[in-house]
Amino acid sequence: MPLPRALISWSSGKDAAWTLHALRTAGEVEVVGLLTTFNSAFDRVAMHATRRALVEAQMEAVGLPLFSVPLPWPCSNAEYEEAMETALNVAKQAFGITHIAFGDLFLADIRRYREEQMQKMDLTPLFPLWDIPTDRLARQMLDAGLRAYLTCVDPRLLPASFAGRAFDAALLADLPSGVDPCGENGEFHTFACDGPMFSQPVAATVGEVVTRDGFVFADLLPAS
Repeated sequence: MPLPRALISWSSGKDAAWTLHALRTAGEVEVVGLLTTFNSAFDRVAMHATRRALVEAQMEAVGLPLFSVPLPWPCSNAEYEEAMETALNVAKQAFGITHIAFGDLFLADIRRYREEQMQKMDLTPLFPLWDIPTDRLARQMLDAGLRAYLTCVDPRLLPASFAGRAFDAALLADLPSGVDPCGENGEFHTFACDGPMFSQPVAATVGEVVTRDGFVFADLLPAS
């Protein structure tokens, strides 16, 4: 009997990458693609600010097609929901998806919102990382070889100097008290560049670090 077909909500970060790894390891659904929203004005992933070229390199490294969802800038919640609905309807028709997986860890209001939206779309949401203690999860990721960079930092929650740093054991040791080890409260966002979900590393270098709209962004550049 064929497995249910699923997309992964792909932010380009470590939690999305680990979600793919968890689903492939469990073998209960067939992951058929990555669903990523891009800011149309800058052609980057919202919040993570990852360049499209790097997401496409991730796509090649995981061996899955990319379902790109363009978003206007600025983008209202209504515009976001309309764009997602359009993209998911296309995916349902073209690829027969019945599930969509999210890398959420413990924020109940976010999960509830996703469940409500997916119910409207007649899709089953999956949360394979839900309620795993984030200190343990961060160590599991690193022990398995996951590598990532911090691409966005909220300086109200974490010093700006963390932008551009590697997500590694040294970073975990340096996080101030009260900062979630996986950044689940919005302290930071990441770009995953290596790990068991990739067939080869995604080469990237840290470029300019800028402050914009109250956040600190480290611009990652594709590296040969």
